Amino acid sequence: MLDITYIRQNTELVKTACANKNLDASVIDRLLEVDEQRRSLQQQTDTLRQAANANVDAIKVAVAAGQKPDQVLVEKGKALKTQLKELEPQVKAIAEQFEQLMLEVPNVPATDVPVAKDESGNQVVRQEGKQRDFDFTPKTHDELMKNLDWLDTERAVKIAGFRGYFLKNEALLLEQALLLHALSIMKKHGFTPMSAPILVNREAMQGTGYFPWGAEDHYYTQDGQILAGTAEVALTSYYGGETLREKDLPIKICGISPCFRREVGSYGKDTKGVIRVHQFNKVEQVVLTVADEAETRKWHEQMLGFSEELLQSLGLPYQVLLMCTGDMGAGQRKKYDIETWFPGQGKYRETHSASYFNDFQARRLNIRYQAKDGSTKFVYTLNNTVAASPRLLAAVVENYQQADGSVQIPEVLKRWMV
Repeated sequence: MLDITYIRQNTELVKTACANKNLDASVIDRLLEVDEQRRSLQQQTDTLRQAANANVDAIKVAVAAGQKPDQVLVEKGKALKTQLKELEPQVKAIAEQFEQLMLEVPNVPATDVPVAKDESGNQVVRQEGKQRDFDFTPKTHDELMKNLDWLDTERAVKIAGFRGYFLKNEALLLEQALLLHALSIMKKHGFTPMSAPILVNREAMQGTGYFPWGAEDHYYTQDGQILAGTAEVALTSYYGGETLREKDLPIKICGISPCFRREVGSYGKDTKGVIRVHQFNKVEQVVLTVADEAETRKWHEQMLGFSEELLQSLGLPYQVLLMCTGDMGAGQRKKYDIETWFPGQGKYRETHSASYFNDFQARRLNIRYQAKDGSTKFVYTLNNTVAASPRLLAAVVENYQQADGSVQIPEVLKRWMV
């Protein structure tokens, strides 16, 4: 959420942000119209309350002097009370409209984010690692895993529907090893490891900026809760409604959880293997820091580096992309993706995302901190994928395949294999 004062003072900039993120910019005009009505009603209410208070004071003066209150004052008090009561439903209705429209305003991208309509505008920042030279034609992960009895999608579809899967035998152990290895890296860097709730409420989804824009891409329970698509939702919401202390910042937490996404709009894409699935496991990193964009950008690069450290430890080639405005979330101010090399497919595939938001999420979640100078500010938030499986598992399988169809276990993961 942006500050309404900022929106009033930077209307065209915010409208441009809407357009560049492929969102309807007319929401800003509607918001400002409702905001004007809200302020007008508030002014009327304040004026009536002041008059009512002054009237009550006049009556009190008369009573204190042993006089009977003037009937004119009594009738005026009743009239003012009636007027205030009549305004209440209008004030409530306009406040609700205002809050809803505020939730529909996206964040403004950083100045170094490329402007483009879709993924074709993403920029490759750098490529890391050497792609392996195979002396045989590399297979895709699904073919390798089925041949090794590591993956069963046919039976899974009968039980769980489209994009269902079973990981079997060493594949399950290898996935767990990947997640444990990712957690160990984050713990080494001072992050507090946590298990994260899978079921979250609407306030947490709105607070992190997944609602209202991504409401159709999530699963719901009969109780109105949502199956989260990332531990970011719970971790970022962890301090919702609280006021922290600057000396305790940055707060560094990482979470592991199952994740669920409907993959709306992906019909016919990546139907083979486990690249695009409805259920997966992920280790996520979240940082809450001071209200300083320069400091936030330092953390953004650092958190990206932690994910790169994981890939480098696994010996996986990858490339870092700076995402354009049309291929980033409504709440994100700047975003990197990491794409890992899949030799069986002969291309890079997204495995990680790293984003920062400034106070966009903190305003929605009401997470503040008391600064050293005594002022109260909203924290700035960041998040980044550390490891998402089975997609990362698929990358390991393809890169570590052998000529005989077996898969070598990466050295760094052997200690985690049971």
